Amino acid sequence: MPETTTPHPTWDDLVTTALLGTDRRPSTTPKDLLDEAALQTVRRRAGLRPSPAATPPTPAAADPRPPLPPLARNRLAMLLTDRPGTGTTRRGATPDLLELLPQWLATANSHGYAAPPELLPALLDAARGRTDLRPGALAFSGPRALWLARSNPDWKFALRATPGSGATLPPPDEPDQVQRLWQQGLFAERVALLATVRAHDPEAARTLLENTWNTERAEDRLMFLDSLRTGLADADEPFLEQALTDRSRNVRATAAELLSALPRSALAGRMADRALSCVALDRTTGTVVVEAPHECDAAMERDGLVAKPPAGRGERSWWLGQLIEAAPLDRWPARLGGRTPEEIVALPVADDWRNELHAAWCRAAVRQRDIGWSRALLGTPTAPDAAGPGAVSLAERSKLLAALPSSERAEWVAGFIAAHGLSEAFQLLGVCATPWAHPLGGAVVDALNIARDAGSYPWSFSGVMGLAERCLDPEEAVRLESLTATVEETEDAAPGAGSYWSEAFQRLLGTLRLRRTMREELQPRRT
Repeated sequence: MPETTTPHPTWDDLVTTALLGTDRRPSTTPKDLLDEAALQTVRRRAGLRPSPAATPPTPAAADPRPPLPPLARNRLAMLLTDRPGTGTTRRGATPDLLELLPQWLATANSHGYAAPPELLPALLDAARGRTDLRPGALAFSGPRALWLARSNPDWKFALRATPGSGATLPPPDEPDQVQRLWQQGLFAERVALLATVRAHDPEAARTLLENTWNTERAEDRLMFLDSLRTGLADADEPFLEQALTDRSRNVRATAAELLSALPRSALAGRMADRALSCVALDRTTGTVVVEAPHECDAAMERDGLVAKPPAGRGERSWWLGQLIEAAPLDRWPARLGGRTPEEIVALPVADDWRNELHAAWCRAAVRQRDIGWSRALLGTPTAPDAAGPGAVSLAERSKLLAALPSSERAEWVAGFIAAHGLSEAFQLLGVCATPWAHPLGGAVVDALNIARDAGSYPWSFSGVMGLAERCLDPEEAVRLESLTATVEETEDAAPGAGSYWSEAFQRLLGTLRLRRTMREELQPRRT
């Protein structure tokens, strides 16, 4: 008789036995169950047909830049471990490492280093959570950041931040390729292309835009028009005048703003005529007299004036401010008796129009990047009203400061701090070049020392302290050593203020020393 074979249980039978227990099946022991399961596993795997191998991803583009020095690479790894969500805590005098990352990236980029590939995920994670890190992080990461971003949706910001998502743009001097991409490319590619061509040949970029202007969507026209800020010149006036009739209000407003930045444009002339007709000099009293517009007509709206004021703002003062802001500043001396900007700003203004007039001149000086008027409107940093309230607010002063050379800017803010202290200086410090020049750095340290002696808590100046950690020259560390000791508290001092100040100065000192070490680690090796 032929030998009979016992059929093997199915996989489902084995699972059922395992769930119910082998004691319910006397013929099966636990060892038999495991042996049969192992045998079935081999059978199941042997019976599978191999699937086609996946196509390997295209390798990332090569990064030709030199690698980081080893110490700098280790430092970057340390800075990235301090990002939020990693469990790292910060107490007392411990430096805030993540706040040093933007400065580290700027220095590394200035030396042209390539990012270590193994640290790119952590760097992109850090940039994902902080938009201020993204420009420096993406420049440092190079082409590999885009390669990674295409595989991980968490890093898609890298694709949005890079026009064209890393697509290769044709050279600006290849008109056929440029024209093809301009006609057929994606929106981000076209934005990047227009910016590239504009930097290389402003007229060619404007011609590209003119040829397709009437077929573009309103939101696209606004973005394209904004690219004309680069290399803005009188030759752009005819196109911008045409854009004043655009059906999109935002496009019209942007065109008017660009035209008003061209002092010889027809729009600037029209706005000047309107503005000068509203302001005159009473030669008898030497007082500036203001008569604000009584209406905002269609021609004014065409030239960019917004007719409806914000809530709480009067119509006539709103219209006047827009006219003066758009008028060329070089027209005012002749209108006001041949005076210089400093003399004009010093004139009394009748009927409480001074603040409105000076605020509009501030906006004009910022828009036209006029250094002379910026100096005049800033005034002296020691003036009693420099810290407000005054005709020019601190926010406006910070914008005016940005027009001045960096050394003059630092000197003005140093004088302001010496006269008015740190309470109102935060906005002004934010526009100063870093690291702070010695007069400014010294003024900040002295003011912090005075605040400590006054017995207040250091967190009243936490914003300035944070700026100092990032912006003070590391060489100022020598002056801080004597301030780290705990001083004896006076009777009127806040409880515990002395120890808190000591801790704050220790953190500041440690941060400056760390920044100096970071700078040394990033220095290229000498061959």
